[in-house]
Amino acid sequence: MGADLGAIVADQTDPLLFATVSGAHLYGFPSQDSDVDLRGVHLLPPRALVGLREPDETRSRMWDKDGVEMDLVTHDLRKFVRLMLRRNGYVLEQLLSPLVVHTSPAHAELVALAPGVLTRHHAHHYRGFAGTQWRLYDRTRELKPLLYTFRVLLTGIHLMRTGRVEAHLPTLLDAVDAPGYLPGLIEAKAAAEHGGTDLPHERAAADVETLHAELDAAQAASTLPDEPGAYDALDDLIVRVRLAGLQG
Repeated sequence: MGADLGAIVADQTDPLLFATVSGAHLYGFPSQDSDVDLRGVHLLPPRALVGLREPDETRSRMWDKDGVEMDLVTHDLRKFVRLMLRRNGYVLEQLLSPLVVHTSPAHAELVALAPGVLTRHHAHHYRGFAGTQWRLYDRTRELKPLLYTFRVLLTGIHLMRTGRVEAHLPTLLDAVDAPGYLPGLIEAKAAAEHGGTDLPHERAAADVETLHAELDAAQAASTLPDEPGAYDALDDLIVRVRLAGLQG
């Protein structure tokens, strides 16, 4: 994957500031046939933002490598930062992913500034994401959306309690009280991306409801601020990096 991504980085119209692995690999429950989700930030030149034409602020590319589907999605730096400031936990997980396949000094600065955008209202992101995944599980009874439901609820609880973004489900199991059957579900998903589960629906529903209540309580007790505090620093970063790209 590394060599293949190196070619993809070189082929980009505009430079990539970072690319990381997200999805099931980041969450700690990839299957043998899981897609590889690559996420990151590209840098548009100033002309693209001040001219008449609409720029490609988001770019997507999918390809097959040795039978594995690869998916690269990047946002322009300004759009990515705006998403960060909208209490979007998903982009923060991408930014802070330890599975880094391409980096830069600007990436390091974004990582350093990430704590300054965290608020107690990020709980809404994880609450809503969990609801979406639970409804998908309710309809399909597949194991994947069930694990996503538990993962995002535990991530939200952990964030509210500690102020840290942790997307890796096995790590979360050591940090937050969770149903004891989750390690078995993680193991089962390794065998099939779209496999089902024999876990009684009523039991899963009760445990999800309990975690929703814990997320509510953690949000109420959280010491995280109500508003992000890194706006000016992020604005400065965007300007500096854009102008440096112009000079380069």
